Amino acid sequence: MTNRNTLNKNVRWEKRVVKIARVSKVVKGGKKLSFRATLVTGNRNGLVGVGIGKAEETALAIKKAEVNAKKNLVKVPLVKGQTIPHSIIGNTGGCKVFIRPAVPGTGVIAGGAVRVVLELAGVKNILSKQLGSNNALNNARATVIGLKNIKAIGQIAQKRQISIEQVLGN
Repeated sequence: MTNRNTLNKNVRWEKRVVKIARVSKVVKGGKKLSFRATLVTGNRNGLVGVGIGKAEETALAIKKAEVNAKKNLVKVPLVKGQTIPHSIIGNTGGCKVFIRPAVPGTGVIAGGAVRVVLELAGVKNILSKQLGSNNALNNARATVIGLKNIKAIGQIAQKRQISIEQVLGN
């Protein structure tokens, strides 16, 4: 999670709606319809977040989801070639998302909500696979959890108490 200071007004945030679902609740007088919006926001420079919002109108649900997504931002460490430093698996609910770095020129090989999250995070070359459920919200959350658990090369070198060159094998 990032603090509120990183949300300055100069950053250009992009948002994409992953899914809008019509949900109903049974009440005394019948069924009450509302909408649930799943939205991903990011700056294409290492910050990305997933949020949901529920309201009786889609526009209000999208606005709530955008606020929720900005509250749940994660920082993604990117390396040269605009990819991630190492492979990772993100789990949530019945979803498992496998994310692996790729060489420059590969592009974003991902589907559905995973592609949206990775693109808005600023990743340009990556391979991924959704395992388990196809639920868009859970796949987006699993991707964010996986990206949050990535360790930067500097962190790995510091933890092992060796130089960055030794980590990279140079």
